[in-house]
Order: sequence, then C-alpha cells, then structure tokens
Amino acid sequence: MTEFLTASEAARRLGVKPATLYAYVSRGILRRDTAADGRASLFDSDEVERLARRGRPRRPAGVADITVESAITEIRRDQLRYRGLDVIRLAATRTFEDVAELLWTGELPTPDARVPAAASWRATPAALTAGRAAQAALPPGTLPLERFQVIVPAMAATDPLRLHLDPSAVRAAARSIIGGLVDCLPPVSADPDHPASRYPAQDHPDTDNPNSDNPISDYPVADRLWPRLCERRASPAFRRAMSAALVLLADHELAASTLAARAAASVRADPYAVVATGLGALGGALHGGASLGAEALLAAASSPDDVPRVVGELLRRGEKVPGFGHFVYKVGDPRAALLLDLVRRAAPKSGQLAVAEAVMDEVRRKSLPEPNIDFALATLARVAGMIRGSGEAVFAVARTAGWIAHALEAYAGPGALRPRAVYTGPPPAAGR
Repeated sequence: MTEFLTASEAARRLGVKPATLYAYVSRGILRRDTAADGRASLFDSDEVERLARRGRPRRPAGVADITVESAITEIRRDQLRYRGLDVIRLAATRTFEDVAELLWTGELPTPDARVPAAASWRATPAALTAGRAAQAALPPGTLPLERFQVIVPAMAATDPLRLHLDPSAVRAAARSIIGGLVDCLPPVSADPDHPASRYPAQDHPDTDNPNSDNPISDYPVADRLWPRLCERRASPAFRRAMSAALVLLADHELAASTLAARAAASVRADPYAVVATGLGALGGALHGGASLGAEALLAAASSPDDVPRVVGELLRRGEKVPGFGHFVYKVGDPRAALLLDLVRRAAPKSGQLAVAEAVMDEVRRKSLPEPNIDFALATLARVAGMIRGSGEAVFAVARTAGWIAHALEAYAGPGALRPRAVYTGPPPAAGR
C-alpha cells in the first residue's frame, strides 16, 4: 500500500523549501495527490525517497523556480481546471462572464444570481470616451493588443475610486475594464451601415449610441468582440468558438503575464495597473504573441500544397514552427484540441482551414510537437477572416479575467511578491 507524506514532511526529506517542492510538481518531477478533504497535498513516499537519493534536480535552462500558492487554476497530468472544474467542460457549457465570476469568487453564478451584462460588463461613458480617444490617436494598422495598451491607462484616469481594493469593488472594476477593452476598439468597418459595425443578429443594435434601445454593450463579451475583429457576421458556430476561446484562455496558472500582474497586485497596484502590467508581458513572442507568429505562418502558405515549403524554410532558418509544443503539456494542449474542433464545425470547407490542417500534418510528419492554443487561435482568426493580431486580442480580453483573479488573491495576501536573484556577476574588486 502506498504511503504518503505531507508537504512539510516531503520538503524536509528532500532538504528544500515548500516552494521548491511545488516547483518540482509544476515541472513534472514529483506527483502531487490531494487528501480526502480536497485541500492538503500529499506525496508518494517512495517517489520522494528516490528523488532524495538522486539529489536535487537541475532546472531546465531558461526556467526559473517561482512558486506561489493559489486556489485558482490547477494544471495536472495534461488537464486544466479552474477552481476544481474541468475547463474543457466549462468552455462547452458556460459563458466567459460565468467563468470570470468563478475565477473571482470560487462559484459559478446561478441564473438568478448572474450579473446582467447591461448592468455591469460595460465601462462608464467617461471611460469609453477616454479609451476611444486614446486608441484613435494611434497610426492606422496598429494591432488590437497595442490599442489595449493605451486604452487601459486612459480608462484608469477616469476612475477616481480605482485604488479601492475591496473585493466587490475590484470585481466591479474588472467588469468595467473588460467591457471597455472590447467597446473601445473600433469596429473593423468604418461604414456605420456595414453589418460588421453592428451586432451579428437580426436586430442590429446601435454600437455608438448608449441611449439606443438595443446597445451592443447589453450583449455578451464574445459577441461584442467579434465585430471589432471581423467584417463577416458570426454564425452561431463561430460565436460558440469565440466564446469557448475566451473561456479556455481565461487563466493558465502562473504564465509570464500572470506572474507580472500578480507581482503588481502584491504591492497594491490598482486593477487597471494590474491589467496594464499583464498586457505589457502578454505580447512576448513566447507568450500571447505566439498566435501572431502562427497567423503569419498560415498567411505565408497560399494553399495546402505550399505548406511543406513554408514549414521547411522555417526549419532551415533554425526557427521553431510557431504554435506547436508547450512547456506544460507533454501529450498535447487540450485547449487547442477543443478550439480546433469548434473551428472545423464552423467552417468545414474553408480553404484557410485546409491550410491549417496541412500545417498540422506536415509538423506531425516531422515528429514535431502537437499544436497549442496559439495555433488554434491563429486558425480561428484566419478561417473567420479576422484582422491581423486578432488572436492576441482574444487572448488579452480572456486573460484579463485571470489577472484579476490573481490580483484578488494577492490583495488578500501577506505582502509583496519579491523573488531573490542569484548573483553571477564579477566578484567585488579588491580594495573597494
């Protein structure tokens, strides 16, 4: 019968701090089980003993051990859960708004308790005015993520209560920020009569007039984001794909942008500053910006027959194929599998989908890793005919929910998140 050690017992046997113990778990060196109460962590004593005999493992090059206790997201054995609930199931059954409330409160809202979109998932008129003006000053062709990076500080300047960090106030600010991110983006079409400038339903709402009987801000975030990224009307199948993408990307443990956002919150930065910090880190090519590289990859192939050339040229230059492989998932990214399936259902005969399928086939033929969520996002964007950088935009809107969830934990925590550096520079000069 397997014997288990508590976290403190396992750390003591290995001669490491508890934070290092959990870092071993995140890197797949140790497995963690959960006690019957669902809270305490347990470790197989034989596995701990084998690791103790081998000695302390070296961490992979370029990976630092920073471990933070969190009750928000768990990634375990290639499965992803928010607050203990399977994310793949949530993406198929719940809205982004519901899942954001789950991340923030620990509970899914019931129909009676659900916050109406019209009541809270919108920015104030002053915030909308400031955010729209700020992004309108940017050059034509500016990517959506770059627009977000000026929209958020502009909205913050209109909120005199932004430093009120009571949980209910933070959640209210978060809904306003997310609504403002979406509603401050310009519609893809400048023609006010173009269908893309309006909600893709039979009764098109007025996107600019807040006094309209049917303003777009009364609708779900997924539906409001679509016409900011795409000229085409969203079919029901594409609307499901967009909604699922937002849920799948809402959080992912301590990814780089989340760690940055959480560090800002730990020193009591306000929610707008937390989101601005996350947005700054998100665009990195090894993080949310990876979908932009995958979009470029798909755009470079004129047809499925052109894919071997495009992939081959990348590999000859010594570059990785963007959108494939993941540091956490060893078998395959379950988020990508679901989103790609939803895109296939939405447009099974799409030429752009055929290109994406050919890329996946070519990569598998070369025994390279499986596609990740960035490739799935790029596929959604290309198949739907979205503007360049749409994958990053979906990622940013979605992950804002996770950044706020981590901020709420950090606000309730003991203080600043302050990692220490291991100095590797020259020794002190003699005589100084």
